[in-house]
Amino acid sequence: MYAKCARAADASRAFREMTERNALSWCSLLHAFVVSGHMELAHELFDEMPTRSNVAWNTLLMGHSRSGNAKQCLALFNEMRMSGLTCDDATLCILIDACAELPNPSNGFAIHKTVVQSGWNDIPEVNNSLISFYAKFNLLDYAVQIFECMKNRTTASWNSLIDAHARLGYIEQAAALFESAPETNVISWTAMIGGFARNGSTSEALALFVKMTQEHIHPDDFAFGAVLHACASAPCLASGRMVHTCAFRSGFASYLYVANSLMDMYAKCGDVEGATNVFDAIHQKDLVSWNTMLFGFAINGLSKEALAVYESMSSHNISPDEVTFTGLLTACSHSGLLEQGRAFFESMMSVHEVQPKPVHFSCVLDMYARSGNIAKAIEMMEHYPEIVKSPGSDLSEALLSFCSSENLDAWIGRKVGDSVVATAPARDTGYVMLSNLLCASGQWDEAERMRRAMAEQGVKKSPGCSWIEVKGKVKVFVSGEEAVDRIDSVYGVIYLLDYEMRNSVPL
Repeated sequence: MYAKCARAADASRAFREMTERNALSWCSLLHAFVVSGHMELAHELFDEMPTRSNVAWNTLLMGHSRSGNAKQCLALFNEMRMSGLTCDDATLCILIDACAELPNPSNGFAIHKTVVQSGWNDIPEVNNSLISFYAKFNLLDYAVQIFECMKNRTTASWNSLIDAHARLGYIEQAAALFESAPETNVISWTAMIGGFARNGSTSEALALFVKMTQEHIHPDDFAFGAVLHACASAPCLASGRMVHTCAFRSGFASYLYVANSLMDMYAKCGDVEGATNVFDAIHQKDLVSWNTMLFGFAINGLSKEALAVYESMSSHNISPDEVTFTGLLTACSHSGLLEQGRAFFESMMSVHEVQPKPVHFSCVLDMYARSGNIAKAIEMMEHYPEIVKSPGSDLSEALLSFCSSENLDAWIGRKVGDSVVATAPARDTGYVMLSNLLCASGQWDEAERMRRAMAEQGVKKSPGCSWIEVKGKVKVFVSGEEAVDRIDSVYGVIYLLDYEMRNSVPL
């Protein structure tokens, strides 16, 4: 009982008072140490045990796996085999989950081989872990193959494959599996809601959440977190407030995971006061709570408040991570705090030993660009080419955009623009911004040549899009679209506003 309540000291006292102990006594105390995070005490007790069963080994393996120490978990497994014990299905599930946290799948392949050799490949729980493992490394074909070869599929089997497709962006296939599953539960619905949210299908995620409640499937904290992630991308705040009400009524609003998701939703929807109210109501804040509030102030242009959160965070002895510095650099970038931002960037590497990512460089480059020091920004990009050219990095595009908007010297923009086009020839961003920059500098022939190169590559410009919320309803406008209700009236209002702005009488 004390072990399940993670009260290791009480469990240890009860154990020491026992005059007679059996294997269950030792394993129960070992479990108490593991779930309480006292791995050193767990190892000391493990060494004292008169006999070590599979349960004892599995308990210690689980502790290392859950604490993120996958390498120690694999080393302990080798000791287990050398002691003469054979693994069971629980051992293999723990090992597979640990391998999913490693940087490459090689160890997981070896454990899969052990699964087959030991004859545990017919156990659904083991196969479910393998499906999740292969999904983690984007090896969806392997996951599907395991699922199709399973003789006995449980609801967890279907959930694992649904989640695998949803996480990798195959949302239509995930939806098809969800519809064909013989039985679903709250995990199935959460996987689909989270999949829609991650793939930008906000409306579908919200609709599925509503349908989930109508089907009398009660959402848990993870379900609320998933739908709030979708609400954070919604163009209006009404849906997020609706979900907040549901979470409050069901008692989940006080859960830390839900509270952090609520803060993120309110901040990204521009309601900083709502985010602050949620933040202040959290009694036991974790690093995510502090980062979310700091970042919420930063993205809404409230740099002083963001820096104040960092000061309070430091006074509570909370160590910052890479997300913390992303928020700090964003705040400094938006407010033009060049020197303070530079100090944060240097301390991030020298004091806190946090390795910079492209998002950190983007903030620093933006600070240099806003201060007019484009040459320093380019010098910094040339000094860290491995980060600039890393997958998903858009640093060059960000710098080119600033060159275009500020009408800087054409040769600087041309240098950056050529790099953008060469790096991503299939994207329209580099061609369009470089063409606009050339037009602004009067180089019409060069601009036309760039447009032709874009056409030869088969690249088309993405249409512009904007939206407006009126009385709780959102209307989307796409560039070139004529199918808008009362379009003539819309143009009439635009022409009137244009005339009034150009001919306004000064007060």
